[in-house]
Amino acid sequence: MQFARKAAIVSLLAFAACVTGGASNLSPRTPVVDRWLSRAQQSYRGADFDDAREAALAALKLAPHDPQVRVLNAQLALARLDFSEAIGFTEGIETVEAQGIRGRAYWYAGDLEAAADDLENMLRDPAVKDPWAREVAKLARRGTGRHPFSMTGDVVAAVDMPRAGPAILVPVELDGENILALVATSNTEVMLDSNSRRESSWVSLRFGGAIEVHDVPALTQDLAPISRQFGAPIKALLGVNLLRHLHVTFDRRGDQFVVRRADATPPPSGSRVPLWYVRGGAMLMPINVNGREDGRSLFFVDTSSFFPLGLEEATWRKAGVDPATLKDDPVAANAKTGVVPDVKIGGFDLPRIPALMGGPIAGLDAKLGIDVDGVVGAGVLSLFRVTLTEGGRTMWLEPDPTLETSIAPESAAPAAPKGAK
Repeated sequence: MQFARKAAIVSLLAFAACVTGGASNLSPRTPVVDRWLSRAQQSYRGADFDDAREAALAALKLAPHDPQVRVLNAQLALARLDFSEAIGFTEGIETVEAQGIRGRAYWYAGDLEAAADDLENMLRDPAVKDPWAREVAKLARRGTGRHPFSMTGDVVAAVDMPRAGPAILVPVELDGENILALVATSNTEVMLDSNSRRESSWVSLRFGGAIEVHDVPALTQDLAPISRQFGAPIKALLGVNLLRHLHVTFDRRGDQFVVRRADATPPPSGSRVPLWYVRGGAMLMPINVNGREDGRSLFFVDTSSFFPLGLEEATWRKAGVDPATLKDDPVAANAKTGVVPDVKIGGFDLPRIPALMGGPIAGLDAKLGIDVDGVVGAGVLSLFRVTLTEGGRTMWLEPDPTLETSIAPESAAPAAPKGAK
């Protein structure tokens, strides 16, 4: 039923594009459509995706051929990882924004040639600066005949993780070489150390000697600063595009990283948390910062940040804390620190969680293009056994039997992993 509905939407929008010929034959937008569209845009910018989707669909119902309305619905479809709808909503629209959304949707859906076409067209505009799109378009062109993230081997592979504070460090084979990788949900793709790999490439990753993931796209970044943090060579960052395909569980308390060839069964004691992705890549999750209805917030998930939480100034006030009472953080530059009295994630209440303001979370809104309320780091996620299902649309949280909520601030670098060389 769901597939049929998506196919119907794609066909309807393709037909609409042919009939209207793009924007040229459109009737003037009515005031009520303007109001729905304005509400949807404001809610999207404010990271209230549920309301944005409701308003955008209301506008679409009244103006199904309006390119701006369709593009906004495509943005929201991409944020839900609904790639077929994102492609359908932008069918026949050749603006830079539509090409960027459609190119990303094709890329994440594994249609390399179509992704390269749209991303290259977008990059021809002199005003577009998008390093991710530039490198991905090159990889897509070189990926003819590949099947991204295809998996062989056992059904499940469990990897023992070295102790490294809250950091999620994973031993993995990269093209046959044993390396240490860091799970970094702040990154869309796998990132390889540019000191060893000069350019983006397609690689193979093997986990626990039991499951191999073929045709993994990987970009490059200088990882020497991260290696210095750990006192051990970090050769790769594992981004969300890979994690979504691994049906992964990471358990920092149990020191295990589990990879599967299919979704895990929902845990009976777990709590389901829906996820969104800005432009299909930046992971966002809902958190309540005061235990009340008005405390609902949307946080960027960054497992490469080792502090528990980072809050914007307005979010501190929402949490019932006067930002003027925060103290200078002894480690993070230009940051202040304090305690959030009452945090709720999924079905779990976490009292008195240490958090930062400023410092490493400054400028995040401009980077993401939306106004998020803060950052959830590895310091909080390490309290749980975390499992991604439904292609990354859902995070299941299971509490550790010895769950303790008195988390020490983790803005400093984590200790070197035991046994690291």
